[in-house]
Amino acid sequence: MDWVNLLLLLLLCAGHAEVLAAAVNRLHARPFGERRLKQFRRVYTIVLLAFPVALLWFVGLRGPALLRGGEWRDVPVGWTLYLAACAVGATSLLIAGLSRALRKVPQWQVSNHSRTIDISQRLGSPPVGSGPYRLLAQIPFNEVFQVEVSEKHYRLPRLPRELDGLSILHLSDLHFRGTPGLPYFEQVIELASELRCDMIAFAGDLLDNPKLIQWLPNTLGRLSAPLGCYFILGNHDWYLDPAAIRAAVRDLGWQDVAGKTVEIEHRGQWLVIGGTELPWMGKHPDFSTAPADAFRILVSHTPDNIAYARSQNVDLMLSGHNHGGQVQLPLIGPVFAPSRFGVRYAGGVFEHEPTLLYVSRGISGRRPLRWNCLPELTKLVLHAG
Repeated sequence: MDWVNLLLLLLLCAGHAEVLAAAVNRLHARPFGERRLKQFRRVYTIVLLAFPVALLWFVGLRGPALLRGGEWRDVPVGWTLYLAACAVGATSLLIAGLSRALRKVPQWQVSNHSRTIDISQRLGSPPVGSGPYRLLAQIPFNEVFQVEVSEKHYRLPRLPRELDGLSILHLSDLHFRGTPGLPYFEQVIELASELRCDMIAFAGDLLDNPKLIQWLPNTLGRLSAPLGCYFILGNHDWYLDPAAIRAAVRDLGWQDVAGKTVEIEHRGQWLVIGGTELPWMGKHPDFSTAPADAFRILVSHTPDNIAYARSQNVDLMLSGHNHGGQVQLPLIGPVFAPSRFGVRYAGGVFEHEPTLLYVSRGISGRRPLRWNCLPELTKLVLHAG
């Protein structure tokens, strides 16, 4: 057995997984329907699992027989070309892990205080519910019922001094499907209420099961804020009946900002809040009619709209969609994020002048699996620059 070549082949298998994940991430960033995306994932799973077996058999044990002392120069051209792509994928994994380890504290960040709340302990038992993936929610080391509650302070250059201390509750990705059960979300909403924010923004993906629209009064319906509650929908809402979902949230007193802007006067200053559900629904909001000196906030389900936000001189962009990857591997970090930027904006804060982008890891997901990537409930406190 040639152990060096075995190690190299295993690294190439990791690179193969990275190449496929990069392709799947970008496909999921496009407005494909749920059925088409299922087909993509099915093909992805087959190719992901079949490649290592084929590589070890046709290259490691047969043909050039690298595991038996064969030479790399004898590898057929077709295999060589794809293995070169796998080598690029493996290198990309290593670079991403190194970049994540060396990432500095954001320049605009003032402070960051977080605590982890175990909802299972608060309730006395795991709120598994009756969803289709309830067994997945109960596997060992799954952190799906542990919520990170954070208060993060940022100093933004264009925030007027009169608005210093403005606080925003950033909610995203509830994904009502049955697992977690309703008690989980009721506890999350109770925690959210305790944060006492000036305004609340929900960044989409409310439902995966249309019947659970009945959960809204006991969840979003219990939230209020002095400057209002604002929402957009996400791609999972688009898969269902977005008009019905939108109407139900409006009935709770929330303001729909999808494709438009809302102006608020507070302490003698103007705030403008806009929303976008592109690339799935509607259009971008037009900030050109807002007062020139207004502080601008964009709620966008996907962080892929960051270029638009910058073009509109948006000060703060709030997104979700990527769930932090849901599983973050040691050293490597997240692998999956449905974004045309891959995992670059999986979760966290990003400074792209003049815009501060905050990407929430969300409260839940279609599949109840979390590891090293807790669900997130975040209070953002803004300070004048």
